[in-house]
Amino acid sequence: MLQVADVTVQFGSRKLFEDVNLKFTNGNCYGVIGANGAGKSTFLKVLSGELEPNKGDVILGKNERMSVLMQNQNAFDNETVLRTVMLGHKRLVEIMDEKEKLYSKEEFTEEDGIRISELEEEFAEMDGWSAESDAEILLNALGIHNEFHYMLMKELTGEQKVKVLLAQALFGNPDILLLDEPTNHLDVAAIAWLEEFLMNFENTVIVVSHDRHFLNKVCTHIADCDFGKITMYVGNYDFWYEYTQMAQRQMREQNKKTEAKMKELQEFIARFSANASKSKQATSRKKLLDNLVLEDMPVSSRRFPFVEFKPDREIGNDMLMVEGLSKTIGDRKVLDNVSFTIRPNEKVAFVNLPLYFYFAFFRQCFAFWFMRKRKAVRRYVI
Repeated sequence: MLQVADVTVQFGSRKLFEDVNLKFTNGNCYGVIGANGAGKSTFLKVLSGELEPNKGDVILGKNERMSVLMQNQNAFDNETVLRTVMLGHKRLVEIMDEKEKLYSKEEFTEEDGIRISELEEEFAEMDGWSAESDAEILLNALGIHNEFHYMLMKELTGEQKVKVLLAQALFGNPDILLLDEPTNHLDVAAIAWLEEFLMNFENTVIVVSHDRHFLNKVCTHIADCDFGKITMYVGNYDFWYEYTQMAQRQMREQNKKTEAKMKELQEFIARFSANASKSKQATSRKKLLDNLVLEDMPVSSRRFPFVEFKPDREIGNDMLMVEGLSKTIGDRKVLDNVSFTIRPNEKVAFVNLPLYFYFAFFRQCFAFWFMRKRKAVRRYVI
């Protein structure tokens, strides 16, 4: 179990959050959400011990191991891919290195034998004999196949390094798993595998992500960074969104009723306060008015911008028709006689394609789509 007690983080005069009290328990996946700059990644750094809070404590259960998804892709450039994954369990690698050093000695003393025995016992308790195969399984599942396992990390592409570092974080069945934007730079297959892995993970996961689909799939709880605090909700992202929207609507409606009641009382007091026969009633209503309080509506750090295109006419059966679209960038042909039709309410995704394909395609056809203004487009940002 991981516990946060009265934690406050402040930079200069700005408080990201204060007096945070939370518990993270086994078998649950906690999604940390909030606007950019709200303190999500900072909160993970506090949990991992990388950053000291201004006040409060982070309490990790005795003998529990925490694993963190590394963000520095070049941190292990001189290590092999397989060893980089196993370095996710530092104590296991320390034992392996010490064993190798002792076994390579030309003269083996009695003390060495005793130490080897101790190391072998600890190694067996950590299931060390299957460590290498476990690392290989993780790598292969993420698309880093056997031919890469003994290459140096510096020989890999950036996207491959991201996958290796993710495998490192997942390696060795950690008690607490901290993941900051783990789906960044992953292909669809790797994301699907990660979702399945986390749903079956029996220990504690705390993840920062802007991917709503991912949060809905894997999270049992949502920790919302907003209003200068962190609030825990049971359920996935959709549940959090519906609940908070409903709570805000109820608060606004209650304030409207309260304002109407206040106005009614104020009018009665103004009308009858000077009337001797009504003075008692006016005094009674003044007491009622003093007890009425409007609910505080704090300003959220979230912004929900949207771009809107108002159609000049009703949408037809064919929203977008592309016929024989071709595009060449330099000497490379990225689009070759592409044809398709998009109809109302259809959802289309382009996956596993190079970035230049998206640029070329969007330039060629979506400009045409927007010019015709056939449908309003809204884009919401977490």
